[in-house]
Amino acid sequence: MEIITALFLENFEMRQAEGGSARLDLSGVHFSLTAPNPFPVTLQPHLMVLLRCPEEHKGIAALEVTFHSDSEPLDVRNVQPVTVEPGKFGYNLVQATLEISAPMNLEAHCRVDNGEITKVPLTILAP
Repeated sequence: MEIITALFLENFEMRQAEGGSARLDLSGVHFSLTAPNPFPVTLQPHLMVLLRCPEEHKGIAALEVTFHSDSEPLDVRNVQPVTVEPGKFGYNLVQATLEISAPMNLEAHCRVDNGEITKVPLTILAP
């Protein structure tokens, strides 16, 4: 199983298109956000990870997301099982709780099992 992309977003909707194919409507995709209050703040950004499962794969894996600042890991880790039908695409939503004390640049490091890491930047701006 592999990650196609991962994005921070505000909302998504899934719908069926003509002919039975699925559509994901993504909105509010962002790579930065403004803290809602003076620091320190607690943030819960929504991360969507889109996955592809090859035909020959069993369809079950583990998705791990860790957060890093200046290449140093933060004490935030999310691991969850993912199930995608072989030969199909799927998605998982990850919501982490981040304690932020100052403006900073973060990266979400996403990987399936022990595969390659997909990095998604998120800049936290002052209010």
